[in-house]
Amino acid sequence: MERDIRFLLNDSLERVSLPPGQVVLDFLRRDRRLTGTREGCREGDCGACLVLLGELQDGRVRYRPVNSCLLPLGDLEGRHLATIEGLNPPSPQAPTLNPIQRALVEQGAIQCGFCTPGFVLALTAFFLEAPRIEEAGALDWLAGNICRCTGYASIRRAVGELIAGYPAGKPEEEGPGARRLERLIAWGLLPEHFRQAPARLAELRRGPGRAGGTERVLVAGGTDLFVQRPEALLAAGLEFLSGRLSLAGVRGEGGRVVIGAATPMEDLRGVEPFGEYLELIASSPIRNRATVGGNIVNASPIGDLTIMLLALNAVLSLRGPQGLREIALERFYRGYKQLDLQAGEALESVSFPALGGGRRFSFEKVSRRKHLDIASVNSAACLSLQDGRVLEARLSAGGVAPVPLYLRRTSEAMAGREAESGTVKHAMRLAQEEVSPISDVRGSAEYKRLLLRQLLIAHFLRLAPERVEVGKLL
Repeated sequence: MERDIRFLLNDSLERVSLPPGQVVLDFLRRDRRLTGTREGCREGDCGACLVLLGELQDGRVRYRPVNSCLLPLGDLEGRHLATIEGLNPPSPQAPTLNPIQRALVEQGAIQCGFCTPGFVLALTAFFLEAPRIEEAGALDWLAGNICRCTGYASIRRAVGELIAGYPAGKPEEEGPGARRLERLIAWGLLPEHFRQAPARLAELRRGPGRAGGTERVLVAGGTDLFVQRPEALLAAGLEFLSGRLSLAGVRGEGGRVVIGAATPMEDLRGVEPFGEYLELIASSPIRNRATVGGNIVNASPIGDLTIMLLALNAVLSLRGPQGLREIALERFYRGYKQLDLQAGEALESVSFPALGGGRRFSFEKVSRRKHLDIASVNSAACLSLQDGRVLEARLSAGGVAPVPLYLRRTSEAMAGREAESGTVKHAMRLAQEEVSPISDVRGSAEYKRLLLRQLLIAHFLRLAPERVEVGKLL
């Protein structure tokens, strides 16, 4: 099912009539012949197809690096799409290299060049949007990009050269915004059409975000949806949630933290307690699209964010034909991929009590690699402690049951006990009775039971280190 979609593509206004469920990667390469955007894994894992997606917010365009292989064309409505072809300054004779491209060339960071456009786009996003211009931050923004042949030492050298060559401004100009944009244009890192993007996008009013079809499918980030069933979505009736501002954002309300269901996971970086754990969850291009609500509704037994929210005593707000309904997250999962959702209902927000007053939080995850991987087992704990005693405990675990699991019996049994090694051993025994792991590619059932045991120990060593003795637990 086709419909008109209007957006900026680099410096051009586009109005296309194509299926909204077609991924942007295919549109760029097949329909516009912009082959600098490379086709790699088609799962958002390699960064070869990286593009910049810009949206007008508070008078300026905020750009996010995203994977075009998982980005539906319909979600470009009213936005700015920048590809590698749109980054070079115009030249009457021959294309010229911008500072990022030049640094990569001079430091020997290019061999076959297949991955290079993705690295250039990721670094461009860093200079546009990073809170501070520093090398560690730049490397973090590159975490979603794989180099297949050159090696990362030369890429790191290029990053160091760029940071050293950045035209520094006044301290108050350090954050992203109009002043930084002007500095990047003057540096030659961005062409001048980025300056006109806010005014041009202001003229494009985002449509309703719906496309007709035989099946109504809500699309937030689509980072799992467009991996699992991209062909089926071409003819589906898609409803894009990214344009519904009421579903995005984080706010405090009566001592609770309220997060809109369509809030990208990357926007939790400054939200306690998620910020320090975000680097363990996917890559920045995936986090820029994947949403809080999507992680919950996807119902993966190892969903990292869901496991955290279970320990935080989260409550879901569901909107349907009968109005608003609230349900505790721990009661939302009825079985494997089975949800307590009534006909016509959709997740609107999730909330939990703000940390404080002796409540401490911990998240642990074991995967084959530390970053950019799916957990074998993950676990979270939230403890309320007073004078060395556990007033309340909430423990959760993923990868050990058909659903994201709240360890109810284990949690309830800890209330009122001393936060010491004997209590931890008791919790470890009870937890083993609550879980039912299976053997799969991420490990045997026995191995997962062992991992859960070790993660529970890690929680207590983090949250009550002065009272728990490792030697008494092993």
